[in-house]
Amino acid sequence: MSNSFGTLFSVTTFGESHGAAVGGVIDGMPADIDIDEKFVQDELNRRRPGQSSITTSRNEPDKVEFLSGIYNGKSTGCPIGFIVRNQNQHSQDYDNMESLFRPSHADYTYFTKYGIRDHRGGGRTSARITISRCVAGALAKLALRQLGVTVNAYTLQVGDIGISRDYSLYDLSVAETNPVRCPDREKAAEMESLIKQVKKDGDTIGGIIQCVVKGCPVGLGSPEFDKLHAVLAHAMLSINAVKGFEYGEGFSGVSSRGSEQNDIFLVENGRVSTHTNHSGGIQGGLSNGQDIVFRVAFKPVATLLREQDTIDIHGNAVKLNARGRHDPCVLPRAVPIVEAMTAIVILDEYLKNKAVHIWHPDTYRLQQN
Repeated sequence: MSNSFGTLFSVTTFGESHGAAVGGVIDGMPADIDIDEKFVQDELNRRRPGQSSITTSRNEPDKVEFLSGIYNGKSTGCPIGFIVRNQNQHSQDYDNMESLFRPSHADYTYFTKYGIRDHRGGGRTSARITISRCVAGALAKLALRQLGVTVNAYTLQVGDIGISRDYSLYDLSVAETNPVRCPDREKAAEMESLIKQVKKDGDTIGGIIQCVVKGCPVGLGSPEFDKLHAVLAHAMLSINAVKGFEYGEGFSGVSSRGSEQNDIFLVENGRVSTHTNHSGGIQGGLSNGQDIVFRVAFKPVATLLREQDTIDIHGNAVKLNARGRHDPCVLPRAVPIVEAMTAIVILDEYLKNKAVHIWHPDTYRLQQN
């Protein structure tokens, strides 16, 4: 069922949208890490529903309860179990969808594969399951904090309204001061207006999130199947509604020549650096010490609050009139999910890299350098 992600630092998730709770077990958390439970809760609050007029009105506190692996405010090295109880389900909103396949949802594919499905809010395929990712990601951030690694994602584009991909032009902390989570206040206001209009029309809209990782050590990733960008792509494409991933110059770089794309090396303050970062911080599948930069494309939410044609489980053509509480645009609440999955990947790759160096004949030299 692939309910786990990660190798040395991993999370296994459980739960459904309208079940009693969602939760998970995090394994591989390094011992003796200060666990700031307020920080973890704040990360969940960034993802939770009902936080603004442009998100779903489902009102959930999303309070995390840790069950194991933490003692006196520190990680013990044992598995960290946790749950977040569901408290505001309106399952009756989905009664008319029990025998219908919602367009562009997982209803048909899930039912065909398993012969059964929980139609209430999408069950296991609901975006609510990403709560567990955010808890694991928050703990990964706490560990990465000790390494000087930071992860910041923000809304780059909603519909056809976007900002420059050059993140150095912005104070990324500004993203948390507006409901769209965009670091350009003027463009954020335009994006918010667009989302409100789309919501009023009973429609939805997509966009792009950009993520920047600073302070990443050199050498994370593997040179063949588990290239760092491949693992990041796996993580991002596993998030609900994601349709695309690119890093560095991405697709826009195909029209350039190699002489324009190559990142020339130099030495600054005794450390190897590059004049440019067209590679997005990854070369040959390994981190090169520069900022890791990538973008994630999200499709418009599939649930529309307007009539749609579809079929029922017997193949009959029917009309669907969806009810319930839904996001007109997932991007504002997806920003912390992108950060969480990124942190999980970076910490996992760091631990794998550290394990390799333990057995390396030049371990001492590597550590000294």
